[in-house]
Amino acid sequence: MALRLAIIEDNADLLDELLAWLGYRGFEVWGSRSAEAFWRQLHSHPVDIVLIDIGLPGEDGFSVLSYLHELGHYGLVVVSARGQQQDKLQALSLGADAYLIKPVNFAHLAETLTALGARLQQDRPAALPSEAPGTASSAATGLWRLHEDKLISPDARTLELTQQEYRLVELLMRNRNEVCSKLDLHACLFSTTASLTCTASTW
Repeated sequence: MALRLAIIEDNADLLDELLAWLGYRGFEVWGSRSAEAFWRQLHSHPVDIVLIDIGLPGEDGFSVLSYLHELGHYGLVVVSARGQQQDKLQALSLGADAYLIKPVNFAHLAETLTALGARLQQDRPAALPSEAPGTASSAATGLWRLHEDKLISPDARTLELTQQEYRLVELLMRNRNEVCSKLDLHACLFSTTASLTCTASTW
């Protein structure tokens, strides 16, 4: 399956060039010119890797990088004109997997993304060996199953969840046909009063 990418880049010409090149190289890719537009689109267009420019209008790239790293499960690549060591170190400390300086070599970028995608694929959890007795399998029902400590896909693959990750997934599943605001997501993730109320739900 093709790697799914999102690009956050406010330069329209560069964004168009990246979309065309990466699409040509076989990636499934979409782009946004601001962090705010990216958050709105991410809900309906999930991705594996996000390319982030630092100097964005509104919310800057460092903020996006930090938040995505908190969510986990994303490959994060910074593509920025800022070449100072301080900027690179800050990005890496916030969770960036790679930091590329503009003007970026597109072939090198594609190689970086392919290598990162391979690493992400290796890190994905293995499928469950079997379902518990008396429990309908996810594959048989065609549904995602959410437990307080794991998420099970329709093909019986499992992903272990922290309590914070559980709250996020439960919120998104409950509102799967709606767009959740960043404020709602933040409240869900960082509320000190949130508690687990579900032991096994299906969607």
